[in-house]
Amino acid sequence: MRRIDLKKTSVARSNTIRDINRQIVLNYVRELGPISRAEIARETALQRSTVSLIVDELTDHGLVEESSGESTGGRPPSLLSLRTADPVAIGVDLGTINTVIAASDLAGRVLSQEEFSTDPDAAGMTRKIVDSALRLMRRSGGTIEGIGISFPGWIDPESTRSFAPHFKWRDEPIAEAVTQGTALPVTIDNDANAAALAELWFGRPEIREIRDFILVLVEAGLGTGIVFDGQVYRGEGGTAGEFGHMTIGTGAPVACAAGSTECWEAFASERAALARYRGSKNSTTPTTTMVDAMAIRAGEMSPTNKIKTPVTNSGKPAPMARPAGLGLDRSGYR
Repeated sequence: MRRIDLKKTSVARSNTIRDINRQIVLNYVRELGPISRAEIARETALQRSTVSLIVDELTDHGLVEESSGESTGGRPPSLLSLRTADPVAIGVDLGTINTVIAASDLAGRVLSQEEFSTDPDAAGMTRKIVDSALRLMRRSGGTIEGIGISFPGWIDPESTRSFAPHFKWRDEPIAEAVTQGTALPVTIDNDANAAALAELWFGRPEIREIRDFILVLVEAGLGTGIVFDGQVYRGEGGTAGEFGHMTIGTGAPVACAAGSTECWEAFASERAALARYRGSKNSTTPTTTMVDAMAIRAGEMSPTNKIKTPVTNSGKPAPMARPAGLGLDRSGYR
């Protein structure tokens, strides 16, 4: 018998099973659609009447639509697909330099988006997000159901306590303020967790079919998103993936957001990569590289300038993956 934490339990009620079955059916439509009710009933072992009831509810909520399939001699089957004509959610990628906010449909397709510079003042940044979200909501014609925010720092999803080291934001009520400004439910999570969830749902097939993986998000900072059995693992207080400030050595090319030159972020972040390239004495002909793109995105150079690509004495590009790999090795996830 599995021991459970009685302080964090909730009993199953009559609507619990219905909600679970609704999620299962919706996932079958998302993954295998167009699909018939009969196929869903066979795959899930649910009664056909139960499947039809759930499908009717999903259709009424504008999540699923029906179309006619090809007839094999009798009545054409009615096939179910996700309704992708309208945007249903707004996503906010709150970056350290620029912020992207977009409206997407149920299949994850971006239908409209805006981009603007990130305001280092939390209140000013929140106003920008609200103003942009309201514009996207007006364009959608009222079909938006909620907003998700990718946050560049630690956040506890249960208490909403947070800290963004790049901006020195601590416990800023961004999600609450966006809810007040838009009257929509808002979910906020760490950027690495959000990226891992995106890969799980919308990534390449070889990633979507994996139930356990770790995503390392390398930007101005560094963090990890951990997926166990198809679920993002956040740990106590949302700190499970906070390996960026784990000590892995000394003498990093830059200091991390907290001022240390010994942690993983200081060795393997975008800023560290740029510093390592600039400091190379083996630079040769300027070329457009991944580092150029990182520098442009980080606001440290214009698209018309180039950073020279350092090479080793053998003529091969200088290694970039070693600091990231060393961090994973020290984390114990290998």
